[in-house]
Amino acid sequence: METLPTILMLLAASVVSVIVFRSLDLPPVLGYLLVGTLIGPHAFNLVGGFAGAQHLAEFGVVFLMFSIGLEFSLPKLHAMKRIVFGLGLLQVLLTLTLVVAIVVALGLGWQAGVALGGALAMSSTAVLTKLLSERLELDSPHGREVMGVLLFQDLAVVPLLILIPSFSESPERMATMIGVAALKAAVVLSLVLFLGQRLMNRWFFIVARGKSAELFMLNVLLVTLGLAWLTELAGLSLALGAFVAGILISETQYRHHVEEDIKPFRDVLMGLFFITIGMLLDAPLVLANAPLVLGVLALLLTLKFALMCGLSRLFGATPGNAMRTGLWLCAGGEFGFVLLAQMGPLQLVPPLALQSVLAALVLSLLLAPMLVEYSNRIVLRFAASEWLLRSMQLTSLAAQTMNTERHAVICGYGRSGQHLARFMEQEAVGYIALDLDPERIREAAAAGENVIFGDATRRETLLAAGVTRASVLIIAFADTRAAERVLDQVRSLAPRLPVVARTLDERDIPALQQAGAAEVVAETLEASMVLAAHALRHLGVPMTEVIERFRQTREAGYRTLRGFFHGDDDLTADGATTDEARLHSILLAEGAHAVGRTLGELGLQALGVEVTAVRRHNIRALEPAAETRFRTGDVVVLLGSAAALAAAEQRLLQG
Repeated sequence: METLPTILMLLAASVVSVIVFRSLDLPPVLGYLLVGTLIGPHAFNLVGGFAGAQHLAEFGVVFLMFSIGLEFSLPKLHAMKRIVFGLGLLQVLLTLTLVVAIVVALGLGWQAGVALGGALAMSSTAVLTKLLSERLELDSPHGREVMGVLLFQDLAVVPLLILIPSFSESPERMATMIGVAALKAAVVLSLVLFLGQRLMNRWFFIVARGKSAELFMLNVLLVTLGLAWLTELAGLSLALGAFVAGILISETQYRHHVEEDIKPFRDVLMGLFFITIGMLLDAPLVLANAPLVLGVLALLLTLKFALMCGLSRLFGATPGNAMRTGLWLCAGGEFGFVLLAQMGPLQLVPPLALQSVLAALVLSLLLAPMLVEYSNRIVLRFAASEWLLRSMQLTSLAAQTMNTERHAVICGYGRSGQHLARFMEQEAVGYIALDLDPERIREAAAAGENVIFGDATRRETLLAAGVTRASVLIIAFADTRAAERVLDQVRSLAPRLPVVARTLDERDIPALQQAGAAEVVAETLEASMVLAAHALRHLGVPMTEVIERFRQTREAGYRTLRGFFHGDDDLTADGATTDEARLHSILLAEGAHAVGRTLGELGLQALGVEVTAVRRHNIRALEPAAETRFRTGDVVVLLGSAAALAAAEQRLLQG
């Protein structure tokens, strides 16, 4: 219980910092680090049980390594082997070599160089993956290189976590420890992977048959912490066991379910871990040596940028893409903090050097989103060939659309975009498709399909695609934020051009309509309507009536289909959030505030809630009017977010 006040302080500070940093569109990691710095022993010293918090935060690293193991896929590694084990391996090895050379030249041991080099070689998997996804650049040439290097960096953490603790021993003892650790790791990994692979599927099948979310969660924790404990008993790290557990589960059919279950534990405990890292930062010492910290930061960014540019060019990238890869990967990452946390107790480097590197990593993580945001401008400014390449792409695109009018522009050439293009061809309608996947474009273009490399969110790309002469533009990908950027460009270029947008479900329909989409197609709702069409046809309902019903439903914006009653499994399987619209039924018992009042008097609409139906005497009346007066025994069906529904329920029952 002595640690409880410390944990409460950390949780309260975490909540505030995440709210502030998310509102500023900055990584929450920086908020955790700032909180740790402020409440730590070098600043206001607001927490006393620092050691207890550190022990708890170690589990954050365990669950982070477990998540990395879940992402570990042999087919994925094989498909990207040239980038992962070529570009990624060289990046880590050369960074280590350069840092070791610099550290030894400054008079420190090579062990300190390896430890610092490992920390500085890492980039932020969490931040960069999120940015690549948001910018639709996962399949771009530099996006693939970034993902391949990040994957190898994540794998490289495992041997570094085993290697660094041995650096505090004498050379003879260290060599023995490394050899024994390697042998133990080989034995444990062989036993667990070969025997565990056969047992894991069967065991998870037995657990899943219980159909209990609680049981499934308990089993995930048991497997993760159990294997972490076994590897620690073998003299290895907790993180290695968690990584192995992730690998085992990644090969089962329950991988995605496990990933959703473990995410809250991982995020909370990782936040706590980063706070404890912030506590290690000696702000007065860092400020007193600001030139040294800025020098380390400049050296870090310059060294990694130059190294990645050179290696990317060596692997065949264009100068522009090589610069992009370097800008994306030059900053530090969360695993750098993990390795620095291991170095502290070993006293491999002087406190000033450790503080300077720690502060430089924090600053680089702060700069990472800005470097990414301005990467294209930087590349266009300094890579002369990029202007020529961009001009050639736009010229090629404009040449293909120069003589076309009243054509369709398809943004995104994935499965949905390709199916749509085939319908266009059958109806002899001209189209131009834009996509960012070079391999997909190469194969489709070779087959004679009218698809070109181009970013649909860019103004110049849409102009070259002839958007001002087109009859319709279709957004065939289901990324709402990117779709809004496309709609924003279309509004300024061709305000009268009708845009048909795709979304996964009804949650994003209002946002896309407000952004300017003429039609929004929700996949889940349309799939339900197709199922209904087949079922009604077999029940003998005339297809003319079915088609008319569907027409009315679409014209009403799927109003009668919006929302659904949530169950326990929806929170995990469907990824439902508190902001997702849902249906909720409320019985008005005798004495309820709403009894005797009209719908208009209650003002539920101001709370963000819509009354979709009222059930009275087993009769369900759809779309009640404002003058509808509630009676005792009525069942009111509401549509809204979880928070809005809670407020509406209180008003209906208590006033």
